[in-house]
Amino acid sequence: MKTFIASALMLLAPAFALAQTPAQPAAKPAAKASAKTTTAKAAKTAKAESTSSRTQPRPATDQVAAAGIMTAEAALSPAELAIAERVHVGRIACELGAHVTLKANPALPGHFDVEGKGFKYRMAPVATTTGAVRLEDHKGGAVWLQIANKSMLMDQKRGQRLADECMSPEQYLVAEAIKKNPPPSVLEPLPVAKN
Repeated sequence: MKTFIASALMLLAPAFALAQTPAQPAAKPAAKASAKTTTAKAAKTAKAESTSSRTQPRPATDQVAAAGIMTAEAALSPAELAIAERVHVGRIACELGAHVTLKANPALPGHFDVEGKGFKYRMAPVATTTGAVRLEDHKGGAVWLQIANKSMLMDQKRGQRLADECMSPEQYLVAEAIKKNPPPSVLEPLPVAKN
């Protein structure tokens, strides 16, 4: 084990030497105690230099690469773009006099700006197995769910609803049709076919 550690240190020594910036020649320590303090000072200096390099602005190539990654994340698949076409936009009335405004973002196709009292999110469609329209803001932790007769906005980070029973004009018509002609309950037994 000792030989393994010694070998690793011998291999890493040139890398440590190259990583450090040129410094003034160090005086030879007089005793072991001064050698330890010199080593501790060198470690602190190296740590300070590495910390300061983190706060420096990124080179232009890194900034361009980061912009490319953000653009790739913003690009949507054809399935997600198809979901985006089904999103109801405009000012949508919700329960208790609240409202939510959904606007298509012109700079990012398929993305939406969702605003209301006390919140603003940039959302993108996410595919679901149920066919419901789902928009998400991963950074903000918000989710917009839209079904045929209503929509709701949820804050997943806090675990609460921000807006509920939201209905666009199209959803209001569906909700009224359901009230007049309710679908059969899933809890009722199925009718038996007579032969």
